[in-house]
Amino acid sequence: MTDLVLVTGATGFVGSAVVRKAIARGFLVRALVRPKSSRANLADVAYEVAEGDMRDAASLAAAMTDVRYLFHVAADYRLWARDPDEIIRNNRDGTRAVMEAARGAGVERIVYTSSVATLKPRDDGSDADEWDRADVNSAIGAYKKSKVAAERVVESMAGDGLPVVIVSPSTPIGPRDIRPTPTGRIVVAAANGRMPAYVETGLNLVHVDDVADGHLLALEKGRIGESYILGGHNVMLKDILTEIARLMGRRAPRVSLPRAPLYPLAIASETLARITGREPMLTIDALNMSRHKMFFSSAKAKRELGYATRPWRLAIADALNWFKVTGAVR
Repeated sequence: MTDLVLVTGATGFVGSAVVRKAIARGFLVRALVRPKSSRANLADVAYEVAEGDMRDAASLAAAMTDVRYLFHVAADYRLWARDPDEIIRNNRDGTRAVMEAARGAGVERIVYTSSVATLKPRDDGSDADEWDRADVNSAIGAYKKSKVAAERVVESMAGDGLPVVIVSPSTPIGPRDIRPTPTGRIVVAAANGRMPAYVETGLNLVHVDDVADGHLLALEKGRIGESYILGGHNVMLKDILTEIARLMGRRAPRVSLPRAPLYPLAIASETLARITGREPMLTIDALNMSRHKMFFSSAKAKRELGYATRPWRLAIADALNWFKVTGAVR
């Protein structure tokens, strides 16, 4: 009998990549999908649908029936909300509900998708690893606070015997970024010539399909209760924008902006967002986060899981090609 795998967040960017990798490995995949969620990311794959929500215990219990393995990928991935506590509640309490449902159903092994948002960047700009843990108070912004809180819930349950492995993707890019993610919005804006300047910061870029491979490796080889960074390559934002410009045949931005003059713009942008309900163009939290180079090491995942990644320029190219097909980039 084929092993049944449940994937939460299956229609999203990372979740849909995990679904595809699991199917390629020969698993039967059940996807936990909210009734109104777009299923475009899974239009060309065969999977079983379980309608529900990670905050609804009854739908979770039904989705867990006969499931052997679980990938909990779903998350409220917003960097801003009118009510920031809503993001924290969704990720912390939703994760607890999923883990409790999995324990109640006797799921054999769980991979929980955390984030490098739970880690504290190093002041000297060197690569942070799994030991550089942030706490809820030091984490910048509601999303990071929510992921720290959710990860602590999972760690506590692992200490009580829950068979869960934690993976922490860095900054995934690539195809099927349907929303798109904050990083995807940067790619689109730069490709369309709408980013004439930048701030000095750095990101750890990784192809979304490499992240998905890391999830399957964690299921197979990860140690229960351990956390593994699924990152790629540390790249300065200036170099990312230069590569996008090269691929698009545009002039690369040359102006580096100081942060201080941008704070009034961020305040105005957030004020307008509270009125309109639309996500702000720029936030105070984003500016604060940009003060740190978000550089990370995946050495542990490479050593223990056999994790590997492709060059970051290929990830950029794949992302651009996908955005061109969807019409987001012209």
